Amino acid sequence: MIQLNEEILLKVQKPARYVGNEVNAVIKDKVGKIRFAFCFPDVYEVGMSHLGLKILYHLLNEREDCYCERTFAPWPDMERLMRENNIPLFSLETKDPLIEFDFVGFTLQYEMSYTNIINMLNLANIPLYSKDRNNHPFVVFGGPCAYNPEPLADIADFLYLVREKKY
Repeated sequence: MIQLNEEILLKVQKPARYVGNEVNAVIKDKVGKIRFAFCFPDVYEVGMSHLGLKILYHLLNEREDCYCERTFAPWPDMERLMRENNIPLFSLETKDPLIEFDFVGFTLQYEMSYTNIINMLNLANIPLYSKDRNNHPFVVFGGPCAYNPEPLADIADFLYLVREKKY
């Protein structure tokens, strides 16, 4: 568990982005659960306004065997402090480093966020390329841009694609 002290939080423009504990945040016993870090590769305000994040967060946490936690790309002021203080990227709910999760899943909403994915994996101390990962979380991508997987093919352990239902 990462301890964010006041000294760090008082140096960033919007500390609420990093503390969690919002209304409807899910807190579970993490023991014996599949741990899924839901990563939105943009800042907190953009990710939290995305309805898809809220739906998937709820659906995954409805499962008894799963604990889904959220992570967002830090703003440059927080990223600088994280790097200076050797603070790895962490989840909002438990403040655990992403490297401790079973799955690190990114939603691909737009291609401009791909550089944020690279930065987030670097901040999490997770090797960028899937071929370089051993005993690390699986890195998974889903969302509308996953239908063109080639730009992230060497990074992904797998992609989740939804097939359109025909009625």
